[in-house]
Amino acid sequence: MSSAVEFKNPQSIAAQVQATRRAARELARLSADQRNQILLAAADGLEAREAEILKANREDCESLERKGRELSAGTASAALLKRLRTSSAGIKEMAKQVRDVAKLEDPLGHVLATTDLDDGLTLQKVSCALGVVAVIFESRPDVVPQVGSLAIKTGNGLVLKGGAEARQTNRVLISIWHDALSAFSPSLRPVICALTDRADVARILEMDRYIDLVVPRGSTEFVNYVFQHSRIPVLGHGSGICHIYVDSAADLKMATKVVLDAKVQYPAACNSVEKVLVHQAIAEEFLPALVAALQSAGVEVRGCSRTTSLLSQSQIVPATEQDWHTEYGDLKITVKIVSDMDKAIEHINRYGSRHTESILTQNQIAADLFMDEVDAASVFHNASTRFADGFRYGLGAELGISNSKLHARGPVGLEGLLTYKYKLHGSGQTVTDYAQGKHTFKHRRR
Repeated sequence: MSSAVEFKNPQSIAAQVQATRRAARELARLSADQRNQILLAAADGLEAREAEILKANREDCESLERKGRELSAGTASAALLKRLRTSSAGIKEMAKQVRDVAKLEDPLGHVLATTDLDDGLTLQKVSCALGVVAVIFESRPDVVPQVGSLAIKTGNGLVLKGGAEARQTNRVLISIWHDALSAFSPSLRPVICALTDRADVARILEMDRYIDLVVPRGSTEFVNYVFQHSRIPVLGHGSGICHIYVDSAADLKMATKVVLDAKVQYPAACNSVEKVLVHQAIAEEFLPALVAALQSAGVEVRGCSRTTSLLSQSQIVPATEQDWHTEYGDLKITVKIVSDMDKAIEHINRYGSRHTESILTQNQIAADLFMDEVDAASVFHNASTRFADGFRYGLGAELGISNSKLHARGPVGLEGLLTYKYKLHGSGQTVTDYAQGKHTFKHRRR
């Protein structure tokens, strides 16, 4: 077993990233089976070094707890700690996700379209790797195996900048990937470049010649900073303000179960529900049971004026305008009574972050209208917002979640690390012959 990788920060970050780019070109030339061998070796390494990962993770968690006590960080520190902590089951899940990615079809070299421009002049559109992807992330240990597996599968280089709170955990996890790459070929080790200096973030965002995509994963403030300062295309989302609309035709027992799952199962996740909109026709019957269930689960409930008036004895905190703009990432939720579905859609399109929205109803026409009219990367019917996840979507793992409408949207798997190129196969043709009318284009699609 090799020891955890020693992070170094030489003067030239550019030299490291250029080495990653060169190694990535070598990786992309490997066969699918060869890239899968690297993935399986990394999965085995995760399981073999479980004790080492857990020890490093305990050190990170203890350090974060000490810092939280010193700074009196309270809830924010608790949420961060929950995202940071892993377990034996968590490591097994990491290894499983890596193996699941290995099972996916090879995404490289697919002919996406073929057009005969003329006899003997054929144009192909072919999938290929992006090149180098930088992922800047906070706390969650499963980020390294998820993005590592997707990068290797797609033949991309990876620049990783993790948060200081996960330094020891990331050190071990990245060393596992380096070992798997080096065991196949020492020249592949630079495929994954690990940076730890906070100042490196600014340097990464300027390296548009060597890095093809930046994926920020962290707080809303941090993601917005990357969007504003990057010279490189960015894939990510600024916040996860997710809504559930409970329609007048909802199954109320099911609705309570779904809302509880979406809020309580993992409140720190970006796909956790933050706002619940309830049709006024069912509010009096539904809200007392829902609020009681939420409060029993330890959720602080905030409500609009109509909600607080209806449930005046339920210790509901009056909602402010800021609440509708806030992603809690914690056991807090805001409830609003709306007059109809149009008002619900209007509210969601105004305050939502275009991440994930859900409608609970037995009315298929209403569900279809909601899903067509709501502007979000993922829109659900009778399902928890927590399903918005790359693994749950069958993508094997997740690069991140994108709320934008270009390149990739929603939970992003392999396709987010791919682009395409046009390959033209000719037999001596020149444009002059077509410009002078000696030949004409046929444009036959295959």
